[in-house]
Amino acid sequence: MKKFSVVIAGGGSTFTPGIILMLLENLKRFPLRAIKFYDNDAERQEIIAKACEIILTEKAPEIEFCYTTDPKTAFTDVDFVMAHIRVGKYPMREKDEKIPLRHGVLGQETCGPGGIAYGMRSIGGVLELVEYMEKYSPNAWMLNYSNPAAIVAEATRRLKPNAKILNICDMPIGIESRMAQIAGLKSRKEMRVRYYGLNHFGWWTQVEDLQGNDLLPVIRKHVAEHGYIPKVAGEPVEASWNDTFGKAKDVWALDPSTMPNTYLKYYLFPDYVVAHSDPHHTRANEVMEHREKNVFSACRAITSAGKSSAGHLEIDEHASYIVDLATAIAFNTQERMLLIVPNNGSIINFDPEAMVEIPCIVGSHGPEPLVMGKIPLFQKGMMSQQVAVEKLVVEAWIEKSYLKLWQAITMSKTVPSATVAKAILDDLIEVNKDYWPELK
Repeated sequence: MKKFSVVIAGGGSTFTPGIILMLLENLKRFPLRAIKFYDNDAERQEIIAKACEIILTEKAPEIEFCYTTDPKTAFTDVDFVMAHIRVGKYPMREKDEKIPLRHGVLGQETCGPGGIAYGMRSIGGVLELVEYMEKYSPNAWMLNYSNPAAIVAEATRRLKPNAKILNICDMPIGIESRMAQIAGLKSRKEMRVRYYGLNHFGWWTQVEDLQGNDLLPVIRKHVAEHGYIPKVAGEPVEASWNDTFGKAKDVWALDPSTMPNTYLKYYLFPDYVVAHSDPHHTRANEVMEHREKNVFSACRAITSAGKSSAGHLEIDEHASYIVDLATAIAFNTQERMLLIVPNNGSIINFDPEAMVEIPCIVGSHGPEPLVMGKIPLFQKGMMSQQVAVEKLVVEAWIEKSYLKLWQAITMSKTVPSATVAKAILDDLIEVNKDYWPELK
């Protein structure tokens, strides 16, 4: 069986150890000969990489491992680039969240003005990775789950239309796992779904078991009362996430014939989100205080003791989706997966150039999108508005246009007026001078 070489772009991420553990768990179906880490922050990457090196030496010493800040070393002789970069890291995420809140608008990592600010930082970073891959390993595939995936996907469609890049998101996977639990199944892999929308902005129209039995009635009944919170508690969930899963019952009520993505709460109930936000302590602070500290201290403990048992690192179950995708391409498995792809007629009554999130059959040539047919006016109207936001952000980045970015923020369903949009934009420009193109 062929063995593959992978570079993880964003080697200093707190999610990287979980991906390593998940790759090790899946070596039988996705065998590896080499793993490399690439990051432009050498110090941060080294802490993660030294611990991962110990884990790999213990569990799979045959896999070659290295970490580097040199693109040529990282991207030469690789089959897959797994990209999860965060340009500006968590301190900039904190600004994305807190600046809109100062103006009475929700602050969120991928939605509204915060997501737009993050998108303006991410576009250049992801395009740079695509260029490295095309230069040093032109036959490789990039599996990208750098956020905000919708804006990044639109940028790569516009600027790298022939690149072998697939944009994915594990949020629907998390929700489907909860649906499976609600329906009494062991795993989301026991379900087959139909879903359409944009990234962090979609609806399930069909959820069946593998025998074709409709699971929607039982899921619908539960969500109407409890949202996506299963009756039997699984792993402990942070309060902010629990609120999001619970709020799904109110989002669902707007169209009870479908099941919604939880992120729609930000667009449909922005006033609720603002009222339940602490402008001085946002999600970025939670992550820095908990996940960041825990992962880095575990990695330091492993390195200092020289053995993996010295620190607790958790396997990243959601990230197993990226192994499903790599395996589908590597071994032509024709697996059905949700991906972000050009619409191109899949949703018949929608912009053919929009980057939509829909089920695709994935094989060695990449994804074949399935036809989702016509969608209702409510969803079409919301999606059209949001696609316009995403396209305007990318045009603003390409053209360095202040006006187009102002238009994008104004058009976001989370922002009440052009006046507020302009005030937020001016504040965001001030803190993003090192990351955004200079707007004119």
